[in-house]
Amino acid sequence: MQLNLTGRHVEITDSLRDYVHNKFAKLERHFDHINNVHVILDVEKLSQKAEATIHVSGADLFASTEHQDMYAAIDALIDKLDRQVIKHKEKHARH
Repeated sequence: MQLNLTGRHVEITDSLRDYVHNKFAKLERHFDHINNVHVILDVEKLSQKAEATIHVSGADLFASTEHQDMYAAIDALIDKLDRQVIKHKEKHARH
């Protein structure tokens, strides 16, 4: 899995990078056909925004979350993507 991490108005620190990598490693355990992930972390005034596009076999999955804390935004993003990945996996298994 290739992970691209982009920061808008925020510096991507090593701890933030490690946190994102660890969270997406958990996501990959549920579905191993994840090819490419693009994560964008954005800060707008008091709001921390995390969004990601995942390229899996047969589809592109997208999720976006906002929170006052960047780590909480990343956690919420992973939860949303996890549900989408499981749904895609189940749909893919039926065919």
